Amino acid sequence: PQKYGGAGMDYLSLGIACEELERADSVARVVMSVHLALTGLTLLQWGTEEQKQKYLIPQARGDRIGAYGLTEPNAGSDVAAMQATAVKKGDAYILNGEKTWISLAESADQFLIFAVTARDKGHQGLSCFIVERDAGGITTRPIKGKLGVRAGDTGTVALQDVEVPADNLLGLEGEGFKIAMSALDNGRYTLASGAVGIIQACLDHCLKYCRERKTFGEEIGKHQLVQQMIARMVQMCDIGRLLYYQVGWLKNQGQRNTRETSLAKWTNCANCFQAAHDAIQIFGAYGYSNEYPLERYFRNARGLMIYEGTHQIHELIQAQYALGYREDKPLRCPLPAWPFAADREPVPAS
Repeated sequence: PQKYGGAGMDYLSLGIACEELERADSVARVVMSVHLALTGLTLLQWGTEEQKQKYLIPQARGDRIGAYGLTEPNAGSDVAAMQATAVKKGDAYILNGEKTWISLAESADQFLIFAVTARDKGHQGLSCFIVERDAGGITTRPIKGKLGVRAGDTGTVALQDVEVPADNLLGLEGEGFKIAMSALDNGRYTLASGAVGIIQACLDHCLKYCRERKTFGEEIGKHQLVQQMIARMVQMCDIGRLLYYQVGWLKNQGQRNTRETSLAKWTNCANCFQAAHDAIQIFGAYGYSNEYPLERYFRNARGLMIYEGTHQIHELIQAQYALGYREDKPLRCPLPAWPFAADREPVPAS
């Protein structure tokens, strides 16, 4: 919302922006996903007015960079296996633990850190904290040797006796799992839309190459098996956009969208990997080299099937919804519908 330093644009606009950013390079979209979707929108949804004034407005302006600290060396898909702890001491919490595969780890000024406050309560024993880099006791280091997203800032965040004011507890104590999952609904949306950008980029390059490259006396676009791969990319582009447009519409209405977001992320991220695979095949040896960006799309697309819920986790989520094993319950703090109340024009008196 403009009230908190934003442009007041809607969630569908966010998806379109992410598609275009990833069409150029995944790293640009990752920054948008982490800084805005995982942290900014989470502060908007769960933060107190004081927290929004102190942390959301500077983040919306770009004065401060936000990062999201959920994953640990032994806790990825299994969030309940988290080892980081937060112990209440007077009017503060003392945080200890390590987070890994954290995007913007080296760049962030503030983190959303998830930690255990009640070990015996499982998922309901997790809480979320706004942690400033200069709080003391925080060290970060980069992760090298990644297959893809090589230009991205990815690292570990270690916390040793970090003192966090009780006022920096986001939401209520024990709401950490709900906050984390609602944040992932936003992050996964940006992944689903960004994946379409990779598909579109692969299609763009292939259409141009198919008209330029000739084999057996004709453009390779004339060959039916090449046309099959082109047709598949067209299909995946249109399906992918419809899926993330639906999620953006649901978010605009203020409706829960966990199932639909998971479906879009699962489908589009798998499809963009297939599109990059097909694009390399169309380009042949040139696609296998870095003379063209297809090999980069291929490497970056593979990561999309791992982070923010693996391909297999989303497959299980869809089955569980269909079987009735999973259902969405109303959240205490739903994501604000658009247009945001603070940005609406006053209704003239009749």
